[in-house]
Amino acid sequence: MIKKVFCALVLAFLVSAVHAQIKTLNGNIVSRASLDQFLASQVNPGNLPGLSIAIINNGKIVYHRSMGTTSMETHAPLNDQSIFEAASLSKTVFTYFVLRLVDQGILNLDTPLYKYMLYEDISGDERYKLITARMVLEHTSGLPNWRTSDLADSARHIAKGTLYLKFKPGTAYAYSGEGYYYLSRVIAKITKNELTTLDVNFQKEVSIPLGMSYAWFSVNPFITSHKVTGYMNGKAIHRWPGSLPKQDSTWFGAAGGLHTEAVSYANFLIALMKGHGLKKGTADELFKVQVTLPADGNYDGDTGWGLGIGIRPGFHGTDYNHRGNNGNFQSYYRINRAKQSGYVFFTNCDKGGDFNERLEKFFLTGK
Repeated sequence: MIKKVFCALVLAFLVSAVHAQIKTLNGNIVSRASLDQFLASQVNPGNLPGLSIAIINNGKIVYHRSMGTTSMETHAPLNDQSIFEAASLSKTVFTYFVLRLVDQGILNLDTPLYKYMLYEDISGDERYKLITARMVLEHTSGLPNWRTSDLADSARHIAKGTLYLKFKPGTAYAYSGEGYYYLSRVIAKITKNELTTLDVNFQKEVSIPLGMSYAWFSVNPFITSHKVTGYMNGKAIHRWPGSLPKQDSTWFGAAGGLHTEAVSYANFLIALMKGHGLKKGTADELFKVQVTLPADGNYDGDTGWGLGIGIRPGFHGTDYNHRGNNGNFQSYYRINRAKQSGYVFFTNCDKGGDFNERLEKFFLTGK
């Protein structure tokens, strides 16, 4: 009798889980069936070859799908172990890693980084000694996005590939992957690592405790055997890891080298919203407006920047987000800390931004 009751309860739970409705960030309710249908209409070789997506409601993953193909050449189906480049979604995870070390007293957010490590790449400009970890994480370091591709008008005379400062550190906002690279080198030094071994510390401090089953910053056999192919303009592109001279896939790519999938990243976002693993003041600092962005600037809807995270108005207070774009891989997350809700997705093509617009329209209108 007890066994029958237990089985009935399990069955009822499974049935309710299958048919449970999903609440979007704007407060609308969508059914699993309608969301499945919408996503099925989006995932195809001419649009999105592959998609990994997860939705969070009240601090729990309530929806997850792995759809499409890992390769348009082999047509192998994508599954829950398929690995994507997180692109710049890496930055929020790296920020959390940094803040774990701050809480342990290994690093101070406002101590100039040169005191931990002199940086020969830009030692010719003494202003670099003003740069702190906080400036890196809030994108006010003054460093370019990438030295190989981002030359300011005032620096056109500088040879391509030479690192430089766009402005005095701490005086303006300018998105910078170079800043994250610099900070990762500092972290490697003070934790007695190289960039080729720093991922071991990341696994210990972040990936394992937060339930990120598939999340690495450096290459390993699992990534190479499970990574999906990325596409631009319908053509396969293989160019990981990044934009720095002589960088290879064994390096810890703080700015865009994370490899993961939606469930692992959603588990991270849940922990982030709950403040797990960080002191309360440290977690609050991450979500705090560190930089107010000009209203007339082109910031894709962001009005401010925290530590490793974009800030924007939401339907229910403040939302937090980040975009990722490695060209052949695009990704996005958006969360509401107060509601403990949000979503994250990864695509293996250059149309993730367009997909996000259609996804948010679906969340708003159901169409």
